[in-house]
Amino acid sequence: MEPASASSPLPADSPAGTVAATGSPVPPVPAPEPRTGEAANRPAPSGPTASGTPTAPAARVHAPPAERPGSPARPPADFLGRRRELRQLATDIEHAGLDTLAGRPSPHSRVLLIAGVPGSGRTTLAEAFVRGVADRYPDGVLRARLTDPHGEPVPVEQAAREILATLDGPRVPPGAGEEELTEAVRTALTGRAAVLFLDDVADPAHLLDLLPDSRECLVVAVSSGPLTGVPDVRPCALGGLDRASAVELLARRAGSAPRITVDPRGAELLAEACGDLPAALALTGGWLSAHPTASVADAARALARPGTAPSGEPGTRTPLTRAFRLAYDALPAPTARLARLLTLAPGGVADAHGASALAGCAVPEAIAILTDLERLGLLRALPPDRYAVPGCLDPLLRAELAERERESEALLARARMLERMVRQLQACRAVTEPAGSPARERLAAQPRPLRFESPAEARDWLTARRPALLTAVRSAVEEGGELDSLARRMVSALARALEAHRTPEESAPDVYRLHELVLRVAARGGPAREEAAALLNLGDLDAHAERLPEALARYRAALDAARAARDELAACRALESIGDTHAEQEDWSRAADWYGRALAGRQARGGDGAAAARLHGRLGAVLGRSGRWGEALREWRAAAALLRRLGDTWAWARALAEVAEAQDRAGRPKEALRAWEQALSAAERAGDPRLEGHVNLRLAGALERVGERRAARERGRAGQRLLDRAAAEGAVRSPENGTTATGV
Repeated sequence: MEPASASSPLPADSPAGTVAATGSPVPPVPAPEPRTGEAANRPAPSGPTASGTPTAPAARVHAPPAERPGSPARPPADFLGRRRELRQLATDIEHAGLDTLAGRPSPHSRVLLIAGVPGSGRTTLAEAFVRGVADRYPDGVLRARLTDPHGEPVPVEQAAREILATLDGPRVPPGAGEEELTEAVRTALTGRAAVLFLDDVADPAHLLDLLPDSRECLVVAVSSGPLTGVPDVRPCALGGLDRASAVELLARRAGSAPRITVDPRGAELLAEACGDLPAALALTGGWLSAHPTASVADAARALARPGTAPSGEPGTRTPLTRAFRLAYDALPAPTARLARLLTLAPGGVADAHGASALAGCAVPEAIAILTDLERLGLLRALPPDRYAVPGCLDPLLRAELAERERESEALLARARMLERMVRQLQACRAVTEPAGSPARERLAAQPRPLRFESPAEARDWLTARRPALLTAVRSAVEEGGELDSLARRMVSALARALEAHRTPEESAPDVYRLHELVLRVAARGGPAREEAAALLNLGDLDAHAERLPEALARYRAALDAARAARDELAACRALESIGDTHAEQEDWSRAADWYGRALAGRQARGGDGAAAARLHGRLGAVLGRSGRWGEALREWRAAAALLRRLGDTWAWARALAEVAEAQDRAGRPKEALRAWEQALSAAERAGDPRLEGHVNLRLAGALERVGERRAARERGRAGQRLLDRAAAEGAVRSPENGTTATGV
């Protein structure tokens, strides 16, 4: 609480949300309930209690030193070919741009574009190049993916937040617009030397939004075509591998049999039939490894067969689709089914347990199938234990899914996957509960794959899976229909897990978006109670970000939803929050009006004395700010009486201090003196030296005003001694000692 006078302020335990400035001669409005963590006064929806399209987490890459500026980047040991492209990219860093040639410094970072068709290895080349030049940029490598594996654009907001998190940049409030976020990225990169690696850029505008103004930065972009409108971009167009590298890749994927070496001409023709594309070569080599008795000529003939492509399969005449048909058509039925079902996994990424849920098979069987699919080139292994559908194969496998699976079967597979995610998120949160709690007992009864042995293990799991989990929630909400119930449960479980393992500032952006998803579900006929809960929490986040008009609109909508649901508790919460917002806008009359309505609602419900005491205190504060001291005194007296009955000695002492302050402001010095003495007695019983010291100082001021100077000096010295002792001991009031009663 802010001080009631400049001379001897009372301690401030909940400064956020107060409306009295330091040194103000009147009592402040107590901190708003939702911004001080008072969960007991929030509505209890079956949806979330807390809220992006995720991108791949931004991360720093530490690479070995490059040889010298301008030298081609050194690729990893298993990287094949692309020497010419690496030299070109390295040279393009050093070449003067058009702005420099025109005699003016470039206003933006240098942009290198690696463009190629899906399956050409464009991301692999970009990774190899970035690793080779990373040492020239001491502020590291920042990554963001701008298109998801299914071809949907990733919101710029999510990419910007990932970059800012890696940079430890300024925290942008949840719900902020894209312009504010991208400006924060550019500001954070000012004066830094970093590589910004943007994968799967589909829209040049997204790149321009994130383009650093710092010339010390380098942007490496990967796309399927040109980026029109990006200034002075340096393109590197990819075709196939050189023939020798293509044959070497075939040999690596085909296994130990000497089929490639004994028929070099046939191997070259086979590589040519694959278009020398790395993805097609990997699939064909995988087919050879699965058919140890087949020759290179057999592979070429099989590759040339028309196949049985689904009617909707895209690009059926390309080398990649021919190689896909060769590999996929040879799969056993259970393996082929899991391959196409994996496109339902969030981001096309799943572990063995997620795959078993999708296919409805045992985990060991799923592990064996995933291993086979990775060996055949249909999946990529992601450390430590996950597998991803390559982006170039995602549309092909989706076409298979649409052709081979009934809609009800695909829906059931997604429901099994989401149910498993919900259970694991519940376990992720439960492991943070105290030992012996009901949540921990339920956790112990779960199968081992769904349990976590420690909070650290659960936190690491949540950090690694967070992008996929957010994608799963968003896609489930977008799907709607029969998945709505599961989507609500997953939103709730994910929000609680984020709150348990991350700080409020870290989790707020995700929580904000989760609540927006709840509103979308509610708009399709969901419970109005959930809508009210989501609107209240969104309003709190908007208010915390100082977007007060937006917060006020959220709270009013929440009030309507709560009344429609006949949820009196949520309605009271909305009324109080509207009062808080008007108080923060210093509209004291409207704040008093809405607090009065909230108090009437609480009194009508009965049984919640702490909430009523808090509202009496807030009414007293805003009435005092508007100069209505007589009414303010009545409210503070009511608050003090309730708190005394509740046995909250600390809050009772604070309320008595406010009664004394109101007496002072009403021009009643003798009554104020008695009230200060009562407040001191209560503060002594509370056992808080900091509070007792402040009340002593305020009592000294009251004694001075009635002419008792000697007693005033004694109280002043006693108060200062108590404050010095509290400072030396680090005395801080414990949160369970009454802060929830008045919010001050």
